[in-house]
Amino acid sequence: MFNALLIDKNDQDYQTRLRQLQEEDLPAGDVTVAVEYSTLNYKDALAITGKGPVVRRFPMVPGIDFAGRVEGSDHGGFKPGDRVVLNGWGVGEKHWGGLAQRARVSGDWLIPLPAGFDSRQAMAIGTAGYTAMLCVLALERQGITPDLGEVLVTGAAGGVGSVAVALLAKLGYRVIASTGRPQEGEYLRQLGAAEIIDRNELSSPGKPLASERWAGAIDTVGSHTLANVCASTRYNGAVAACGLAQGMDLPATVAPFILRGVTLVGVESVMCARERRLEAWQRLAEDLDIAKLELITREIALGEAIDTAGEILAGKIRGRLVVDVNR
Repeated sequence: MFNALLIDKNDQDYQTRLRQLQEEDLPAGDVTVAVEYSTLNYKDALAITGKGPVVRRFPMVPGIDFAGRVEGSDHGGFKPGDRVVLNGWGVGEKHWGGLAQRARVSGDWLIPLPAGFDSRQAMAIGTAGYTAMLCVLALERQGITPDLGEVLVTGAAGGVGSVAVALLAKLGYRVIASTGRPQEGEYLRQLGAAEIIDRNELSSPGKPLASERWAGAIDTVGSHTLANVCASTRYNGAVAACGLAQGMDLPATVAPFILRGVTLVGVESVMCARERRLEAWQRLAEDLDIAKLELITREIALGEAIDTAGEILAGKIRGRLVVDVNR
């Protein structure tokens, strides 16, 4: 028997409960993992509460990522005892995910736990931190270097934003952090932000083209915020977009792109190729200040995840939530 969060739905009811399941309940897959830590992300909160159409089949164990130890494997790339990490691939949406003490998945979805990280640290980074690194790599591929000017991070006190601020600062960029929570200013400065701006500066309808402010940006918000970020990006700058906290719409014009040569790069982490995943995790091992992970991270037990999901949707959580599935 093992503990898991289980979401079920019928015509009248959507319910997430902490349940005890059996090994034979696990879905098909060629690797079975004893999960040590998972996380609670915005997408997980939507799944647990039913506030968004995240879950595609029922019953479902939520949790879009996990880290742990291989217990059994019919996959040539992994053997019992190997430490592994999983991010995305539809787990927690179409395939049972990481908010459980056991997971069975395709070995093609796993990567080895990078040297220098334990399972808890890997989940303190989690999908949010891995996505932040993909955004940094996207800016680098567009030639955005620290000498070109400031880099903006929106939604800076959230999971992706917090890790992005820490990464960019460590790499030598002057980071501007945008947040709607002014009380988190000192937290963001500790992560490395040089300047804090209120999200209200960016969240309302703005001009098609505004004064040039930053050489690059990582946007987790979308909607008017992303439009204004692009409008204020310098000539030949780049914006990496990975989120939709404000909305899925993009009420923008082509002006920044055809008059300033701004590049808008979409960053997708769920189905990202294995080679790029390995690159991102290797760079995290090299470029993330591990000492800042504890500043970013709060740990909760598996049984606390249901109530904490509501806090995420209410915007009350900063940084990363790590879930110890064994307590």
